[in-house]
Amino acid sequence: MSGPEPGLRLRFQRRFLAARPLRSLPWPELEQNLRAAPDSPLLRDILHQTILHPLCVKYPPSTKYRRCFLTELIKKHESTAAEPLDELYNTLADVLKEEESTQCYKNYLLPTGDCVTLSESTAMISGGTTGLVTWEAALHLAGWAGGNPEVFRARTVLELGSGIGFTGIAICKTCQPKTYIFSDCHPCVLRQLGENIRLNGFQVTWCIQTEPQGQEVEAKNCQTPKLMVAELDWGSVAEEQLVGLQPDVVIAADVVYDPEIILALIGMLQKLSTSRADRKAPEVFIAFTLRNPDTYHLFQAELDKVGIRWQIIPAHGNSNFLYDVQPNVTILQLFI
Repeated sequence: MSGPEPGLRLRFQRRFLAARPLRSLPWPELEQNLRAAPDSPLLRDILHQTILHPLCVKYPPSTKYRRCFLTELIKKHESTAAEPLDELYNTLADVLKEEESTQCYKNYLLPTGDCVTLSESTAMISGGTTGLVTWEAALHLAGWAGGNPEVFRARTVLELGSGIGFTGIAICKTCQPKTYIFSDCHPCVLRQLGENIRLNGFQVTWCIQTEPQGQEVEAKNCQTPKLMVAELDWGSVAEEQLVGLQPDVVIAADVVYDPEIILALIGMLQKLSTSRADRKAPEVFIAFTLRNPDTYHLFQAELDKVGIRWQIIPAHGNSNFLYDVQPNVTILQLFI
C-alpha cells in the first residue's frame, strides 16, 4: 500500500461524514492514486469508510449529498482502466430510491476518537431562522477549545446563541466543564438543540419558561458535566435570570453578523457583567466569520464605546479537527 493512502481514506471519511462541501474533499489526490494503481482497493475502501460506514448508515447526510458524492466517485473510477466496481453502482441505485428528507445528519469525528452527531435542517434558512445548521465559526471555536481545555475544565460555561449545539457538545465531550449552559431564543432551535444533546448520549435540564413538549425537565444529578438549556432573548432577558447562571466562561459563535444583533449582544454582555454579584467577571470568547469588514469594525467600535476591551486570539493549527481551516474566522477575547 503506498504511503499517502491511509491518510487519504481518513480525509475522505472525516469530511464526508461531516458533509463538508464536496469540493473540499481531496479529489485530485484520489485521481493521482488511481492513475498510479488503477486496480488498488482504494475506491472500495473509501466507499466502506464513507457511504457504507456504520455512522453513515445510522445517521446519513442528505440524500442529495450522498448521491453527488457517489456520482463523483463513479466518475473517478470510470476514468481509470480498472474493472467496473458493481458495489459502487448498487450503492448509488439504493440512494436514488430514497425520498429526499428535510432533515439530515452530520457526524464530526473528534481528535479524541469520539464523535458529535447532529440532526440538521437541509435548508440554510428553515422555520424563519438560520439557527438550524452548523456554521464555520462554531467548528473553529470547538477546535480552539479542544486545544485549550484548561479554559473550560471544571468550570461553568454559558454559550450564547447555541444553535443546534455543535460547539457545546464538542466541548462537553473534550474539555470536562462542570456545567454547560446552552442558550438560544428560537423555539425550533431549542427543540432541535434538545434532540441533539440527547442524540449524543447526554441528559438535559431545561431552565426555560415553556418546556418543549415531550422533553424531560430534570436530568439525573449524577451526570458530569451537567447540561442545561436556557431560553435567553438578549433584548428582554432580566438580570435576575442571569444571576442564577453565574458563568465562569461565556462563548458565542457566528453571532456577529448584523448591526441590530451586535447591539443586543453587547447589551447582554453588559447585563452579564452587572449580574455577577461578588464573583470575578467571566472570560468571554466570541468567534465569527469575517463576511463583511464593516460589521466587524462596527462590533469593535461598539465595544470600545461601552468600554469593553478586546484582543484577537491567535489562530491555531488544529486543522485535523477543522477539516478545512477557514482563514476568515476570528476569535476575540472580551474583558467585561
